Amino acid sequence: MQPRIPKRIIQVWCPPAGKDAELSILQRASALNIKLLNPDFEYLFFDNKKVDEFFGSEYPEYRKTFESFEFPIQKFDFFRYLAIYRYGGFYFDLDVFLASGLSSLLDFECVFSFEELNRNRFLRQHYGMDWDVGNYAFGAAAGHPFLKAVIENCVRAQKDPGWVKPMMQGIPRFLYPEFLILNTTGPTAVSRTLVENPELAKRVTVLFPDDVCDPRNRHHFGDFGIHLMSGSWRNHYGWVMRRLVWMWRVWTWHKLMKASSKLGKTRPLVASGRPSGRNRVQVYAKS
Repeated sequence: MQPRIPKRIIQVWCPPAGKDAELSILQRASALNIKLLNPDFEYLFFDNKKVDEFFGSEYPEYRKTFESFEFPIQKFDFFRYLAIYRYGGFYFDLDVFLASGLSSLLDFECVFSFEELNRNRFLRQHYGMDWDVGNYAFGAAAGHPFLKAVIENCVRAQKDPGWVKPMMQGIPRFLYPEFLILNTTGPTAVSRTLVENPELAKRVTVLFPDDVCDPRNRHHFGDFGIHLMSGSWRNHYGWVMRRLVWMWRVWTWHKLMKASSKLGKTRPLVASGRPSGRNRVQVYAKS
């Protein structure tokens, strides 16, 4: 019998020392929006104290890894995978807003969404994968093996810099910290896990838009919601650096869009090594 996602929603807010511990008005609105649209779902909220208790009672073997991450967002990422792996349900960032309830997704066993076309040379050249899986919103049955593989890769990335190194090809030094996060615990790490585990990928449902090349379709949780990309974890650069970052992003985006547009509007297939019909990532569109 196929495992199903339970009626549970998990969110977390663990600000670092010195930061405001209170949720912003946008974060409170996000949490309320999600709860109001899913009134019969259990809602679990984790703050610093509850995260600490979680590692003490559920996964003490991962506490050292959790504490060893350099950036707070890496800890957020790692915790979200462990929490859904342990309890099952849906995870949402506190800048995600839903347009409808989640009941129609409960029959699936693991749901992620298309994030955007990626800039990762390693995934593009070695696996023919020009898109990323989003980790700002996802759902899974408790104990799902794909989440276990994601967790193991987060641990591997922390212990073995050589595993991460190929993912950092072509990244400017001034953006190295940001992409290190994406490639060790963030969306690109999840994407690599998906493409390198084609058998597990068969058990993952990916919410794709009609046209992956349309920039208006980025950061959507299918037709169910949208990620506002508040980016509170990113570096706040000075004017000169912001200009350099903007110029690099625009240049790479136009360059990669030319290559991605040749592949068409859809990305229903992912296989280890190159796209193939033998290993299908499921596609689901809300009717």
